[in-house]
Amino acid sequence: MPLDAKYKRLANNTLLFAVSNFSAKLLSIVLQPYITFAMGQVEEVGITKLVQNIGSLLIPLVSMGVSYAIIRFGLDEKVKKGAVFTDGLVTILTGFVLMLCCYPLLRFIPLFAEYAPFLYIHVLVSCLRTWCTQFVRSRQLNRLVAVDGVLCSATNLGFTILFLSGFHMGAKGYVLAIICSDALSALFVFSIAGLGRYLRARYFSAALWRQMLAYALPMVPAQISFWVINASDLFFVQAMCGGYKDQTGEYWTGLLGVGYFLPTILSVLGTIFYEAWQLSAVTEKEGRQRFFSRVFGLYQSLLFCCCSGIILLCRPLMFIFKANFFDAWQFVPMLAIGTLFSCLNQFLNSIYMVEKRSTLSLYTMLAGAVVNCLLNWAFIPLMGPVGVTLASFLSYFVVFILRAVNTRGLLRLDYAPLRLSFNLAMVLAEAGLMIFQTPYWPLWCTLLTAGVCAFNFQGVLGIALQLLGKGRRRRRA
Repeated sequence: MPLDAKYKRLANNTLLFAVSNFSAKLLSIVLQPYITFAMGQVEEVGITKLVQNIGSLLIPLVSMGVSYAIIRFGLDEKVKKGAVFTDGLVTILTGFVLMLCCYPLLRFIPLFAEYAPFLYIHVLVSCLRTWCTQFVRSRQLNRLVAVDGVLCSATNLGFTILFLSGFHMGAKGYVLAIICSDALSALFVFSIAGLGRYLRARYFSAALWRQMLAYALPMVPAQISFWVINASDLFFVQAMCGGYKDQTGEYWTGLLGVGYFLPTILSVLGTIFYEAWQLSAVTEKEGRQRFFSRVFGLYQSLLFCCCSGIILLCRPLMFIFKANFFDAWQFVPMLAIGTLFSCLNQFLNSIYMVEKRSTLSLYTMLAGAVVNCLLNWAFIPLMGPVGVTLASFLSYFVVFILRAVNTRGLLRLDYAPLRLSFNLAMVLAEAGLMIFQTPYWPLWCTLLTAGVCAFNFQGVLGIALQLLGKGRRRRRA
């Protein structure tokens, strides 16, 4: 396939997944300020974030990472689709039974016992929704994915308002809203896509199941390692920051949870792009090295521009929250840079996916998780709760370096290291000026943001024009 056609296909898929994810991620952004008003107390918001992250930890364990196997093997033309779908369900049900048996151990997780019924149902329903949507993606029914994303966001918003403002259920209501919207989404996708025809007992393939598990299981500790770098920061803060500035650990987890509000914008961009990119990464086989390198160049430019803007605006945008949450701005600069490298790491993970080398994904993320835990223990006593943001950034940066090195044997990507280094230096300088409130910091941060955008503008514009217009002009010629 010509290079321009590859870009056009990637752009079309990105647009469709943008429709799907934009509504979901916009909802998560909108809900953050709403939750601070609906719940009122910073500590209550902190508990909600902790419960939500317990679910995020358990979902990959129960699903055994099968979502990755479903889309990877579902895209393989030589594999029977019914076997992929059926084996996926068997994996999830097996994992859920094991989770039920592990309750005596799980109850020692903070807050788990109090919210156990909600968490069990939340984990199962979320796994089933992912099972359906990932298979639909592997069938490249991308318009259906987009419609489902919008509908799921709408129902989630409605249920959240109902359970928080109507029934005043707090953290339980928040989880219940996710359960209801995920359940409706799974039923909608299953029915509209006619997935029942792929689900038969006779389709079960033990040989394929072993292959899928061999690919998926290393992704479980990789996902848990990602959780350690990201979500575990809340638990470190809760455990180590009680009494810091005469506030409880829950207070600081609440502020930290709100601090993720703006970096979520980068996560939105990364998720939208990656869901489209993984389809192109697997299916586009000709000129793969050049294709990957050029897309990576565009991607890093967009991420650095967005990251710089987020750092610049983090203080004024905190005014949309309830007043006692304003101090959450201090977590944003380093969280934004850490999220940027999380997105770059996700891009490099696509190389492992193409080559079915999931163990390398595991090793690199595990190294990042270990670094994160060690740095959290070191930085929190020195810097307070904001220390976890520096630990997260450094952990993701370590993962990026490791992946940049060990993917060289799989695909020699051009990382444009000078451009990458200069971009990183500028956003780090901007973050430092913001955090330490140096004299005239608004002016310097504005100038640095303008510098980042100007430095990356030409490359982004050039590739975007090629993507949108050059292919058409060549065909007309």
